[in-house]
Amino acid sequence: MAEQGTKGPAEPGKRTTGRTRRAVLFGGIGVLGAAALVGREEIGRAWWLLPGVRKPRKEGELDHAGASWTAASPANWRMADRPDDYRIDRIVVHVTQGSFASSVDAFKNPFHKASAHYIVRQDGHVEQMVRELDVAFHSGNRSMNERSVGIEHEGFVDRPQDFTDALYAASARLAADVCRRYGIPVDRTHFLGHSEVPGADHTDPGPHWDWDRYLGLVRAGLTVTAATAATAAPAAASPGPG
Repeated sequence: MAEQGTKGPAEPGKRTTGRTRRAVLFGGIGVLGAAALVGREEIGRAWWLLPGVRKPRKEGELDHAGASWTAASPANWRMADRPDDYRIDRIVVHVTQGSFASSVDAFKNPFHKASAHYIVRQDGHVEQMVRELDVAFHSGNRSMNERSVGIEHEGFVDRPQDFTDALYAASARLAADVCRRYGIPVDRTHFLGHSEVPGADHTDPGPHWDWDRYLGLVRAGLTVTAATAATAAPAAASPGPG
């Protein structure tokens, strides 16, 4: 049978070669097409880096109103434009395995090569060190870093007394705020311990971290926020005295 598209029988020895070349051609086009799609996705994520496009940033600007600001070294995080380039749908819970002060110093150190968006102190103080729109190097997994907010907690995994009432309450308020802004469900699929991140070699937050208590506080924080918003909305819509 003649090869489709030819006017006569294909010559022996060339038919196979023709098909091989065609397969190679189309295979090459497929590879180039896939590469183009990947390239287009990366370009789409990076377009905002062009002069005049980047979102305005101010040193010390906070994402969580209850936090204070200390900047992590730029070597310990990557500039991004989340959630426009990477969706945010996870929160990763960490324990510092050291003091609050030593953790702040570590994230400021360009040789540390790691950081988190927030550190929660045992007395309930919250320090933000990386903007949520940027990618902090906190989980040891690039994909997870790109999609998550990392929250460190002052303490040691083998000392349950380090997880104080004030620490739980402050972290839950922070997490509820993050969940509200990005629509993150409050469950164990969307809240992970560092040890649960694929490829992680860490053990935090460890067996003494009370997940039921923590997620209960986060849900309560979301309920309070929703109730406050619902109460404020009618008042804002009401016309003033005529």
